[in-house]
Amino acid sequence: MKLILESEKLENYLHESRVVNYSHESIQETADRLFPTSLSEVEKAVIAFEFVRDEIYHSWDIQGKVVTCKASDVLAYKQGICYAKANALAALLRLQGIPTGFCYQRLMLFDVPEKGYCIHALNAVFLRTTNRWVRLDARGNKLGVDARFSLKEERLAFSPQTEMGEIDYPLVYTAPHPQTITVLQENTDALEMYQRGLPERLP
Repeated sequence: MKLILESEKLENYLHESRVVNYSHESIQETADRLFPTSLSEVEKAVIAFEFVRDEIYHSWDIQGKVVTCKASDVLAYKQGICYAKANALAALLRLQGIPTGFCYQRLMLFDVPEKGYCIHALNAVFLRTTNRWVRLDARGNKLGVDARFSLKEERLAFSPQTEMGEIDYPLVYTAPHPQTITVLQENTDALEMYQRGLPERLP
C-alpha cells in the first residue's frame, strides 16, 4: 500500500502530547532500560515494537477491565487495547527521535459482519537509514495473529478483507485520531468498551 502522509514535516511526527507523554518518568526509565546508546534506529524500532507487542498485553486477550490511554498509564498497568498500545509505541520511539505516526484499519470485530466492525490502530515509523515509512502493529500476537518487524514486507496483525467491508486506511496521522482517544476517556470497563463502544469507521 502507498501511504499518504498527513504532514510532510517529519517534526510533526515527533511531537509530545497529553497521551503521547514521553517526558513522563516511566517512559524515560523504560527507554533507558530498552535502548543502550550504541543501538541503531532500526534496532531501537525493533526493540520498542517487540516490547509493546509482547510485554504490554491486549486488554481483550487477558480479559482485563482497566482502560488505559496515556502512554505512561499503558506502561504502568502493562495493558491496553490497540489504541493505547499505539500511544505507548509512539512515545517510546518519538523519545528516541524516530518519527512515528498513527494508522488505522476498519475490521470485523469478531470475524463475521453480523457481529459488527471496529477501528483498529497501528503505527508507522520513518527510518532515515532506509528513507521509508514502515507500518508496525504492536497489538499483540495470539493464535491467528503473527505481526512482526520486517523491512522486506509488511507483517501486520491483520490483512483487511475489502470484500467483507474491511478497510486499510492509507493515511499516516501525526496524532491519534480523536475518536480513539474519546472512547478511551469515556469508558471505565475495557471489556464492555471493546464489545460495544469502539468506533466502526473513520469519517
